[in-house]
Amino acid sequence: MSDQWRKRWQEGRIGFHLQQAHPALLRHWASLGIANRTKVLVPLCGKSLDMRWLADEGHPVLGIEFAPEAVEQFLAQRSTAVSRYRQAGFTISRQGNVELWCGDFFHLHIQQAAEIGAFYDRASLIALPPATRQRYAFHLAQLVPPGAKGLLISLSHPDGSAGPPYSVPKSEIENLFTPNFTLTFLDEGSPDERGRTESVWALERRGPRL
Repeated sequence: MSDQWRKRWQEGRIGFHLQQAHPALLRHWASLGIANRTKVLVPLCGKSLDMRWLADEGHPVLGIEFAPEAVEQFLAQRSTAVSRYRQAGFTISRQGNVELWCGDFFHLHIQQAAEIGAFYDRASLIALPPATRQRYAFHLAQLVPPGAKGLLISLSHPDGSAGPPYSVPKSEIENLFTPNFTLTFLDEGSPDERGRTESVWALERRGPRL
């Protein structure tokens, strides 16, 4: 799966990338009531401008991305100085209020995510095949503390198992996250020309860490 995504970045096949912050993020983030300066985890972040928006709102951002091409393209968007170092298998680049950790999300440990208090998933879940989605939901639950809140933007489409982006219906989201999170369905967009429909969810981590 990681090789597949790396190839997409190398070939520039990144139609999922938006040239502005996602409208659902602008519409719903404030309603989560996340305190200013809360550090936000953004798994499989790509070069998303959503991270710039979160940072401009006062949140330190920790983005995890496998493809170094995505990291470098994000950093090149601004001329601000970048500091770089390595830690536990990750190459880390810090630019302003944003840290980008280049490596495997599933290798991120609780100790490395100790300051995380919120999370944002715009296209992580839908980038993963079915078997890996279960692992993703469990790992996310391990990384964030009880009470941590986040926004999830998912996608469903009529193409069955085709992807990425994969179709993840509401019922699967509920099955994946209900064991460890309280879910609130926020809204759903209109289908695009390919029949793809986005859904937006608020999540809150329940109970003790696993």
